[in-house]
Amino acid sequence: MHVAIDARLAHYTRGGIARYTLELARALAEVGPRHRFTLLRSVRQRSGLPCASNLSASPLLTPPHHRWEQLTLPIELARLRPDLLHSPDFIPPFRRPCPAVITVHDLGFLRFPETLTAESRRYYGQVGRAVQSAERTIAVSRHTAHDLVELAGAAEGRIRVVYNGVSPTYRPIEDRTLLADVRARLGLERPYILFLGTFEPRKNLPTLVRAFRAVRARHDILLALVGRRGWLFEPLFELIDRLGLRDDVRVVEDALEADFPAIYSGATAFAFPSLYEGFGLPPLEAMACGTPTVVADSSSLPEVVGDAALLHPPTDYEALADALIRLLEDEPLRATLRTRGRARAAQFTWTETARQTLAVYREALAV
Repeated sequence: MHVAIDARLAHYTRGGIARYTLELARALAEVGPRHRFTLLRSVRQRSGLPCASNLSASPLLTPPHHRWEQLTLPIELARLRPDLLHSPDFIPPFRRPCPAVITVHDLGFLRFPETLTAESRRYYGQVGRAVQSAERTIAVSRHTAHDLVELAGAAEGRIRVVYNGVSPTYRPIEDRTLLADVRARLGLERPYILFLGTFEPRKNLPTLVRAFRAVRARHDILLALVGRRGWLFEPLFELIDRLGLRDDVRVVEDALEADFPAIYSGATAFAFPSLYEGFGLPPLEAMACGTPTVVADSSSLPEVVGDAALLHPPTDYEALADALIRLLEDEPLRATLRTRGRARAAQFTWTETARQTLAVYREALAV
């Protein structure tokens, strides 16, 4: 079986879909040595892609989300002649020379259309047509599968739930010198509560900032916001200034992905108050690193974390503050969540994701 995987997004972002694509490709090459995989990469990307004897790359000039991709991708597929196309960014070419599998990570653009630019709404608005066109659709959680049926009109029988994995690099870092070096470089000189992700409305960071103000009144601790500015980030920074928290909130936008395990491991607690997630990888990564975690009781997050994290109503900053204070003041609770979190995260591996994805490929080819 020869599978083409659209990996162009990996050149433009290290966000969730790009990370999914690269981790999955690496694992597919390992668990499917008899199969051949071709990554459709941006012509500008010359490094950072996984390597294996059965994994190659083919450059494409058209960037992802571009109107021309509906024309140029079929031409490239006709040249490569794969048996199957996998579109992790879930909008495949609708006229194509081979079957397609798409992965839908979430439907936040339908739940919260106001959080997207007009161009993004145009692009992702094709999801209904995409799920009708694809031979099989992978949903990264049961919650996303439900949303596909409810919001996008997908046929339930063509959806397969395949959870994401956690890279083995996410584990507790116990090297004190390494932890101290990372903290010094990032300005985290005091104990800190961590958020890691994109600064955008859906992540609900104003609720975390308001909760942190209550926590800070009782504890000498920092809030570390690690990630990148997304859509409509400005109100978040204005709120930090308005609440007088500039000296206690560290905004870190230049952290290396290689430092993420140490950043997670060094945190006293990890908070993820997102309003909507199709899966929610950062909480699992934090738990894999042994960091006690609090997440919003919303969308897929309870499904993913199980009983290994504390939950709070999504927009209730007082409840989030109470949960964080409990973690800071209750060592037995922290110990319990460390143990449960590592056990829970260990259930999600990219190897298993790849095995199940190969099974979906076979189904799509048999249609």
